[in-house]
Amino acid sequence: MKIYYKLPLLLLLILPSLLSGQKRWSLEECIRYAWDNNLQIQQQELAVEQSENNLQQAKMNYIPSLNASFSHSMNWGRSVNLQTLEIIENKLTQSTNANARAGINLFEGFTKGNEVKSRTLQKEISTEEVSKIKNDISVEIARLYLQVLLSKEIVKTADQSILSVEQQVERTKKMVDAGSLAYSSLLEIEAQLAAERVQVVNAKNQLKSVLLSLVQLLDLENTNDFDIQDVNVDFMIQGFSGESVDNLYQLSQSLPQIISAELKLKNSDIQLSLAKGRAFPVLSFSAGYGTYYSDSRDQPFMDQFNENRNPSMGFGLSIPIFNNSQTKTAIKNAKLGVRSSQIEVKSKRQMLYKEIQQANNDAFAYYERYLASERNVTAMQESFRYVQQKFDVGALNATDYSVAKANLFKAQSEFFQSKYQYVFQLKILDFYKGKPISL
Repeated sequence: MKIYYKLPLLLLLILPSLLSGQKRWSLEECIRYAWDNNLQIQQQELAVEQSENNLQQAKMNYIPSLNASFSHSMNWGRSVNLQTLEIIENKLTQSTNANARAGINLFEGFTKGNEVKSRTLQKEISTEEVSKIKNDISVEIARLYLQVLLSKEIVKTADQSILSVEQQVERTKKMVDAGSLAYSSLLEIEAQLAAERVQVVNAKNQLKSVLLSLVQLLDLENTNDFDIQDVNVDFMIQGFSGESVDNLYQLSQSLPQIISAELKLKNSDIQLSLAKGRAFPVLSFSAGYGTYYSDSRDQPFMDQFNENRNPSMGFGLSIPIFNNSQTKTAIKNAKLGVRSSQIEVKSKRQMLYKEIQQANNDAFAYYERYLASERNVTAMQESFRYVQQKFDVGALNATDYSVAKANLFKAQSEFFQSKYQYVFQLKILDFYKGKPISL
């Protein structure tokens, strides 16, 4: 029976760890959450919906317009009897009119078809803008995610470092009490312990700062329990001799910034066709139907409506002759728009090529730095092991021990930084290859 009384206490002890485990986010979860909740993405998705509405409206322009009107008027004063032509003084007369009219432009310089094409391209451009924002956010999330992993590594290293110093403090106290070492040795090693504590505090504050940046990027409301999954990235680090920039450039042609620039170029060509089309005559067709009723005639309402029917049909031709050179100016500006879009495409491609060159160069540089820092850590660990052995037997003072300890921590921090920077550059290269960002 006693076990049942202990269950609530066990649940209280286990529940926090379970909740903590539930709040560890993977990189993929962070990216998906940002895609679903980022306000900038939502704003651009509204632009996509607006462009869809504009496209539907352009298609509806092929349908004739239809309008109907209905009016009823009352007049006082002198009037004329339409049957007897007798003048009637100060009598209320009423009349009712009903009309319906439909019209459509049969030809207007192919502007309707070009307008549909333009609206279709504008919708595709808006969609590509959504993809670009998602890509930018994904890259930034990956950068911050790896920075969090880096900060955790440094915190872990700082915690391990302070443990060893604490052990040295206890050992030094015993040797001072035994008279084997001077009291100044204890003061020096305690000063090293204080520096190690500052080091731990700085590392933890850096971790909190990076976590906060990631939380803010995700627009999360509850930031207290946010944490990410620990990921071992060592398996990603292999020999690297550089990628083919031209090959990466060919693979990256499907990126939204390139597709969007090409779509804008196509749209500028269509805008030029639209401007030229407005110089053509406009052929229109219209049809109407109307009738009316007046109480000045001694006939029933429906009889008059039937007798007064007035159907109509007509064609119209509007020929632009001179409109203050507005059409000519619009054509000139549209041609400039085409040239501007051509330059924009070249600029986007040139920028992308340079970005790939830089990313490939950075990846190679960080890989070389990783190898060098790895060798440096190995050498520093061996050197510190030798220093610690001499310090343990009293053949080395605490100052030299502190210097060696600080150098080892610095080498380890540089190693972790180069490792995660290199992994991030690998993710960037994968991004240019069209691969989704993941760990």
